[in-house]
Amino acid sequence: MRYAEGPSVCCDVYVEAAPSQVWGLVTDIGLPARLSPELQRAEWLDGAEGPAVGARFAGYNRHRMIGEWRTVSHVVLLEDQRVFGWAVVDPDGRYGDPVPDPALPLATWRFELDPEGAGTRLRQIARIGPGRSGVSLAIDRTPEREEEILAFRLAELRTNMEATLRGLKALAEEADQLDL
Repeated sequence: MRYAEGPSVCCDVYVEAAPSQVWGLVTDIGLPARLSPELQRAEWLDGAEGPAVGARFAGYNRHRMIGEWRTVSHVVLLEDQRVFGWAVVDPDGRYGDPVPDPALPLATWRFELDPEGAGTRLRQIARIGPGRSGVSLAIDRTPEREEEILAFRLAELRTNMEATLRGLKALAEEADQLDL
């Protein structure tokens, strides 16, 4: 496994709530900060009030080994009640030259929703690269450990994504029960 190959991780959960109920949660960019140990907060930029292709939001993150940092995400995929995706860039140059272009993201993320029975199959997918990131810095320091570094980071992402999905599931199912 190599960084240049764009390693990814995918997690999913069945949610006993309609896609319309789940959609409102996954497109609330502030919600994952309540559920993920890494994302601390997020806010829409440029006067945006919600998701639309081209809209941008800032994410403020913290990691015990890297410290704190800011990213900017560009909404690149949006299919109502089906797909919400964004490309994360490094406009501040934390990992090298500033890269504000979503065509060269340090990561891409998306939620996918599929109707399943009376509920929703919710998937979260993250892909690392091709732009430079904290993972790039670690690989630069010890290139002979690239596969180990990537495996470690993907495992961290999986853990965080599973926590986020569990939280989204609980909130959606609780809200669905209240609507009965």
